[in-house]
Amino acid sequence: MDNLNKTEDDWKRELSPEQYRILREKGTEPAFSGVYHDSKEKGVYRCAGCGQELFLSDTKFDSGTGWPSFTKPVSDDSVATESDNSFFMKRTEVLCSKCGGHLGHVFDDGPKKMPDGNPTTGKRFCINSGALKLDSKE
Repeated sequence: MDNLNKTEDDWKRELSPEQYRILREKGTEPAFSGVYHDSKEKGVYRCAGCGQELFLSDTKFDSGTGWPSFTKPVSDDSVATESDNSFFMKRTEVLCSKCGGHLGHVFDDGPKKMPDGNPTTGKRFCINSGALKLDSKE
């Protein structure tokens, strides 16, 4: 992971203030406020900071939490994880493995099966819409 040789000023110029707050300052958008929390559009969700492929729409599900939720990343190499003990909680932070941008958190309370009956990882990747950009298949 690296910052793609960008300075913080570069990131501030290239990202919207909300994207910068989420990706570079580990911020969180309010529940149910993000553009992708209830999106059903098909495609690939990419990192809003560097464009790396992160999640496929086929792995997205409605967790009822107000954030886009996925059962798995595109590949094990597309995201990285770190321990996050902020706010008196023990969580696992999810980061873009290419640019190091904060995406959200992963939890072990995901569905065991998708609506089509296919088994899943049992994980819930709870991701901020502001950290994502949908590359639509339509």
